[in-house]
Amino acid sequence: MNEKLKKFLIPGSFRIKDAMRFMSTNGQKEIFIVNGNNQLLGSLSDGDIRKWILKGGGLQTKAGQICNKKPKVIGEDFAIETVKSMMLEFKIDAIPQINGKRQVQNVLVWGDVFADKISRPKEKLHIPVVIMAGGKGTRLDPFTKILPKPLIPVGDKPVIEWIMERFFEYGMNHFYVSINHKARMIRSYFQEAQIPCRVDFLQENIPLGTAGSLKMLSVNRAKKFLVTNSDVIINSDYAELVRFHDEHRYDLTLVVSCRHYVIPYGVCDIIQGGELKQIREKPEYDLLVNTGMYVINRNLFKLIPKNKAFDITDLIAKVKGQGFRVGTFPINEQSWIDVGQWEEYHKALKMFGA
Repeated sequence: MNEKLKKFLIPGSFRIKDAMRFMSTNGQKEIFIVNGNNQLLGSLSDGDIRKWILKGGGLQTKAGQICNKKPKVIGEDFAIETVKSMMLEFKIDAIPQINGKRQVQNVLVWGDVFADKISRPKEKLHIPVVIMAGGKGTRLDPFTKILPKPLIPVGDKPVIEWIMERFFEYGMNHFYVSINHKARMIRSYFQEAQIPCRVDFLQENIPLGTAGSLKMLSVNRAKKFLVTNSDVIINSDYAELVRFHDEHRYDLTLVVSCRHYVIPYGVCDIIQGGELKQIREKPEYDLLVNTGMYVINRNLFKLIPKNKAFDITDLIAKVKGQGFRVGTFPINEQSWIDVGQWEEYHKALKMFGA
């Protein structure tokens, strides 16, 4: 098998968690399941995995069980124009080429077919972005005793610029930045940085928590906002996130990450009185955790109290209590970096070549 195919093909025995790691490592949104003879069994996309997770499926399930058994394919004799049409019509980046025995011979990707373009152009979004940058960032002490969290350097630029560049790719260039702790330094940075976008500040006179400053946007005409913490870098398809939010008619959508945890001990289950029921050796758990990025409809901002500390968890509880719809958009564990933690910060330095 050549090196290119190795980045696209996995056996059906791979667990979903392994397939997700494989996709992230090789930078693919879609991969293909094959048997021992390299015969195509199906395709697996990040969307397929997301649907499975939202149905309550676990990450230990074999990838071959949830793959698309009838993927789009091309034969040994094909016209490049046909492949172009398929990619455009079905919005796919990769198509396997198979022989008469359904053995995968090659995988054609967008860059192969559209030679004048390196990658598929991203859908443009006209949505304001809110970056919550008012916190103290105590998890990054002693850095944040000197610099505000958004200006912590990752390579040759601060983390807030890495965050903003992800949004630039989708045409989003209007940002609201909530500020409180070391607010002057953040203002000064943007005055000098000459970043090609519009930045408006939401000045908190007192700390307003992780959602309180959104109250200031109640009069904005935009129907929805992308909201993110100032210490998370998320490498996902923002257009797909917004489309998911709209199609499911959610009022608030959380971007959540799949996390797999192994307890490195034997866990004791007991019954009343302390009698041992059983020992579970190194149990494993699959969890969905909040990344700190959201799509929020503006009409929810009326639920936020004025000039009072109010966290996103408070808003979510209030939203659900009043019958609004709250959804979750799962992403790959490797697609999320929480720069606000030292371990993750060092991961970001390696990722961006710092």
